[in-house]
Amino acid sequence: MIHFESDYTSGAHPKVLERLVATNCEHTAGYGCDDYTAHAKELIRKAINCDDAEVMFLVGGTQTNATAIDGILARHEGVLAAESGHIAVHESGAIEASGHKVLTLPHHDGKVRADDVEHFITEFYADETYQHMVAPGMLYISQPTEYGTIYTHAELKELSEVCHRHDIPMYIDGARMGYALAAEGADFTLEDIARLADVFYIGGTKLGTLFGEALVVTNRALLKNLFPLVKQHGALLAKGRLLGVQFEAMFTDGLYFEIGRKAVEQALRIREAFRAAGHEVVIESPTNQQFFHLSNDVIDRLRETVSFNYWGPRGATHSIVRFVTGWSTTKEDVDKLIETL
Repeated sequence: MIHFESDYTSGAHPKVLERLVATNCEHTAGYGCDDYTAHAKELIRKAINCDDAEVMFLVGGTQTNATAIDGILARHEGVLAAESGHIAVHESGAIEASGHKVLTLPHHDGKVRADDVEHFITEFYADETYQHMVAPGMLYISQPTEYGTIYTHAELKELSEVCHRHDIPMYIDGARMGYALAAEGADFTLEDIARLADVFYIGGTKLGTLFGEALVVTNRALLKNLFPLVKQHGALLAKGRLLGVQFEAMFTDGLYFEIGRKAVEQALRIREAFRAAGHEVVIESPTNQQFFHLSNDVIDRLRETVSFNYWGPRGATHSIVRFVTGWSTTKEDVDKLIETL
């Protein structure tokens, strides 16, 4: 069986695992108060060119989103997000469970537009009864989006400007950030992300760690008491060194960026193979997620030897499916898929 169902179905990248094994028997302080974690934070600050950024390691993406968004918002505020956004669709109401509403905006291939953000906020405060409603307190976007698309530098800049004009922060979910950075046509850097976003996270779970996300706060006024906030959300790992060691490995010798490049390279081979075989590419994703509209007969035959997911419910005759590459995807895996096609 060849696996393309997700980018976190395999374990850790060998270099990450090697560092975990090499440090396994050491005794260090808990809760991320160790030298490995401190060094990992410095490596990330260097990568984003922001010496005073706060960096905190958490275990998973939903946990990170819920903790950060709850900490940023006032009790009467909600978070603006694309109607297709992860927090609006696939986080089981984690944001709502913290007492905050997800205020959805139209999406355009997974992305929100600055004009729609501007319109929502302007119309909200133009209503004389606005104090009876949930106020837009921040903007959530993901880079890349749930559809594998990416925001350009210009789009990020426009969104950032709208947010700052209305005095709300912009938060970027970077669960797959490494693939966005390696995407076709990507005209932004991690440094740009840090400059334009107030808070964001660098995903590890989907890019080669066993688990872990790096929450980065460049606007430190937003989350002044991050450590106790993380603990209140049950998100403070006692063996915090395990997170620090993994991110130290990821940001040593460019491993994080290398993983992204290799996975995207194989994903684009998959896209072109399906197109060459006469199948419909649903969206021109430049990242490691690829979506196709296939007949159910083709799907059933493929699934005899290839593992991938439906994107939504199975249709009567045709369905949309998703293929995903990751650190463990090899050229040989894709060669076998192409041969099967």
